[in-house]
Amino acid sequence: MPTYPQGAVDVVDTEGAQSALGKLEQARELAVDLEADSMHAFRARLCFLQVATDSDVFLLDTLQPGVEARLLAPLMGEPGRTKYFHAAQGDLQFLAEAGVRVRGLFDTHRAATLLGWPKVGLADIAREKLGVELPKEHQQSDFSLRPLPPGMRDYIANDVRYLCELGRQVREATREAGILEEVELDCERLCDEAVARPDVGADFKPKLPRSGLSPAQMTLANAIAHALHKKRLEWAEKENVPMGRMLSNMAIADIATRLPSSPRDLARAAGVRGSFVRTHGDEVLAILREQQEKARNGELQPERENKGPKDSNRRKREDALKAFRVEKATERKVTPSVILTNPLMDALLSQPPRDLEELGRVPYLGDKRLKLYGPALLELLAAFPVVGG
Repeated sequence: MPTYPQGAVDVVDTEGAQSALGKLEQARELAVDLEADSMHAFRARLCFLQVATDSDVFLLDTLQPGVEARLLAPLMGEPGRTKYFHAAQGDLQFLAEAGVRVRGLFDTHRAATLLGWPKVGLADIAREKLGVELPKEHQQSDFSLRPLPPGMRDYIANDVRYLCELGRQVREATREAGILEEVELDCERLCDEAVARPDVGADFKPKLPRSGLSPAQMTLANAIAHALHKKRLEWAEKENVPMGRMLSNMAIADIATRLPSSPRDLARAAGVRGSFVRTHGDEVLAILREQQEKARNGELQPERENKGPKDSNRRKREDALKAFRVEKATERKVTPSVILTNPLMDALLSQPPRDLEELGRVPYLGDKRLKLYGPALLELLAAFPVVGG
């Protein structure tokens, strides 16, 4: 019967951080999680970094002077020291921004996904494998609160308290299923691709109806959506709230397509609060009038995607690769992503290798896939060469 660390140590100053680091250096396996105030600030801050071993749980309060994530950079960067995360992608971006690159990652969420488990949340897996209940009522709490309420403190400690043991069990399940190499390669990819978080709102793309709008109406709606997005970033930054709390994507799409002409009409738009209309309604209506005037004057241009040269065989290669990975997954009784992850599919579609040497250089393919599928993949890709690219 496994035992778990009891209690948790609050790390609130440089001395405490150094003491925690000394104990963590003695462990070959670490459980790691972090908390930010993502639901409560315009640009989220790293508020806590939780790290556990089989005997200790440390809660590093990264909002305190002298408690910085980068102090753990050497430890996190050692490939031979396993770091168990659950759903690491966002956490890795926060850490990369703080100057911490992780090596030796084992992501229990990614592993459970590749194993094809029906439920891959941390609470679900902990209940199934350990018989432990992890309440999740604080998922959207404000972790910048100081002092942190006791219930929230227990919540963040429990996210790593059981994770070393859980990680070992999930890793063993991947070994038994014959997919450990594939999982480790995907974890390596997550670490390599982790970079500082993008600017707030930089990836905004309006979600407008695909039908029901004429080309001219679609051009106007796109222009309004982008103008409203730009303005909500200004408002949200000024009030230090998430941009979606200021004005949601759903609200932007509804306003851009319904074109309200009065505060009353604006208040009827999906997801628009009365308080927002009272504070910013006049500016929103002014944006609508401005973009409508530009449309009447022919000043708006439809958005054009830069698709580059068209490869007439790409869809055929894609369909063939999808069929291939389903066939091989059925043979091995694994999920299709074990055969070829989506990033690997994209790499093979974009630049099909011509021989085994080139195929072996495809990042995160691995020796196992090369041996099992190399010749067959080359034959498949050769049947649909790049045309017109």
